[in-house]
Amino acid sequence: MEDFRYEKDADGIVTITMDMQGQGANTMNARFEPGMRDVCDKLEAEEGLTGVVFASAKSTFFAGGDLHDILATKVVDESTFAFIEANKATYRRLEKLPVPVVAAINGAALGGGYELCLACNRRIVVDDPKAVTGLPEVTLGLLPGAGGVVRLTAKLGLETALPLLLEGKQVPPQKALKIGMVDDIVATRDELVPAAKAWIKANPEDAVQPWDRKGFRYPGGDAVHPRIRQTAMGASAMLYQKTRGLLPAPEKILDVAVNSMRMTFDAALRMETRRFIGLMATKESKAAISTFFFGMNAIKSGKVRPEGDRWKATSAAVLGAGMMGSGIAYAHAKRGLKTMLKDTEMANAEKGKGYSEKLCDKAIGRGRMDEDAKNALLSQIEPVTENAAPGSVDIVIEAVFEDIDLKDKVIADTWPMLSEDGIYGSNTSTLPISILAESCPEPERFIGLHFFSPVDKMKVVEIIMGEKTSADTLRKAYDYVQQIGYMPIVVNDSRGFFTSRVFGTFMDEGCQLLVDGLAPSAIERAAWLAGMPVGPLQVFDEVSLILGQKVRKTHKALDERLGVDSQFGHHNTATVEVTDPMIEMGRGGRQYGGGFYDYDAEGTRRLWDGLAQFARGNAEIPMEDAIDRILYRQAIETLRCLDEGVLNTEVEANLGGIFAIGFPHHTGGAIQFIRGEGVETFAARARELAEKYGERFAVPDEMYDRLRDTAAVAA
Repeated sequence: MEDFRYEKDADGIVTITMDMQGQGANTMNARFEPGMRDVCDKLEAEEGLTGVVFASAKSTFFAGGDLHDILATKVVDESTFAFIEANKATYRRLEKLPVPVVAAINGAALGGGYELCLACNRRIVVDDPKAVTGLPEVTLGLLPGAGGVVRLTAKLGLETALPLLLEGKQVPPQKALKIGMVDDIVATRDELVPAAKAWIKANPEDAVQPWDRKGFRYPGGDAVHPRIRQTAMGASAMLYQKTRGLLPAPEKILDVAVNSMRMTFDAALRMETRRFIGLMATKESKAAISTFFFGMNAIKSGKVRPEGDRWKATSAAVLGAGMMGSGIAYAHAKRGLKTMLKDTEMANAEKGKGYSEKLCDKAIGRGRMDEDAKNALLSQIEPVTENAAPGSVDIVIEAVFEDIDLKDKVIADTWPMLSEDGIYGSNTSTLPISILAESCPEPERFIGLHFFSPVDKMKVVEIIMGEKTSADTLRKAYDYVQQIGYMPIVVNDSRGFFTSRVFGTFMDEGCQLLVDGLAPSAIERAAWLAGMPVGPLQVFDEVSLILGQKVRKTHKALDERLGVDSQFGHHNTATVEVTDPMIEMGRGGRQYGGGFYDYDAEGTRRLWDGLAQFARGNAEIPMEDAIDRILYRQAIETLRCLDEGVLNTEVEANLGGIFAIGFPHHTGGAIQFIRGEGVETFAARARELAEKYGERFAVPDEMYDRLRDTAAVAA
């Protein structure tokens, strides 16, 4: 009973304090069910028992299931079913006790932890923003498997419970009280257990759960109520639109929630178990747990950050008040980082600050900001046309046009602004940092900081290490990115780095499919079915065909300057074949009036009917092949980046691909996608695609060895 301290007071109230030994949080590990079974045995045999309080000795209440165990599950069978049912049985035994049971929630109660709270008769939480409650299993490709779907639906009704179950939000105390997820709030942790005992004494007969009472009715209506039936039907349609049928967990949650209202409570719990174990071994669940739990935690905790003290910038300068520079200035101001926004013309600098004002006005319109907050944010941005005083700026970010000669000039001119402890970052998307660093007096303090457009929505920064960039500069850059609330992805220097290389293959494969004869609408549909947020032709229009052409010309000029053949983007042959003629026809993309799409005055788009001229024939391309070509092309380029050492870790490959360039969320990222398919299965399919469609899908077999020889790792 070391994991569960059992204390009975003079009033007959037993306090169970959970304190799982050897770990920082209480979880449903292998010792949990035997321990809880012992607790239930003792409670059921306890003479003079008047009530039970569940408390925690940890800083959190209960963290839920042990994800290491779930990740290790390869096959589910009857023993898996029995294990889950045994865990749930202890919760059901608590509900059947003839005395009130109260959860004293001192910190986060999530997943299995909140399911324990639901099995209690009362839930009291401390008024602390960290004391969140919720059922986030859907974000891990799972469903709440310890009674959470069934109990929350019974407690709150389908309409209120569904959003909580399908979105997996973690709810702070005041909102949880308003919704009905908790029943009472106390000001301090010291008040929790006394408040729980006081409620037990005042409500000695309140020991039966609502769903165990005769005549129980679901809040808001039962399964046949017209409004509930409409909710269920609408939720199903919205789910498909959102998940495209690529995520099984939300569909199973909806299935359990709705059908639990049509059967007995215990039968519903068993159905929930069956659906849960059906998800445990899926590749979608493995992907979500690996990438969005372990991977995200590795990034947040700085597992790939160089060791050293935390660094914080107190002043910044952004050079170039275009869309990127303006967005970066806004990101700084939102986090209280004083920033000079510099441009050659004051009108441009003022316009750049105006971008932040527009974003603030939009937030005010949505009720997410007030005028005082807007004024405070805007006061952090100072439009200027001149350099700051020498040695006065902690971080300088160059965000001028992707022209190497211009960048060389700007970097050399503005370097003196940098403080003695400061760092200089370039927002280049493709130009080698090591070459740009040649313009710096101290190249060890120069680093790439590649933001993504629109900056206010794309919360990730690709940090690029140059050949001479120091570990100290990387540490400061990592801390700066986290300081402004963005996710850092660290890569090594190369043409196009990681994200631009992979993004280029996505757009090129759209052009390849067009050249091969697939209808443009089918190309965009294939990307949608694959799980990409936007089709490759639409993406090309948004970033502009002209920008892509400029990047190619810049790298060609760089090759000539260096006397090398970098082979940058050499597989992207269809991009040149299609977009260069389109640019000559005046179709440079959306901002130029049209590209792959035509746009009317209201911005409505329609695929340009002239695209058929680029098809070499009417090749019969199965939709399955089109989908795989879009996914495999990006995954293979990501694998090349990992093999070449451009990428350092799988987790950065996965998270960077998802959050920076939109690789499908359900896969867990490009490298996790390969693992999910199975390395040998993926390799065989890649060979098949190479034979049918070209050598861009050909991968040397030894490139897979890293994945064959190691299990998926967080960092």
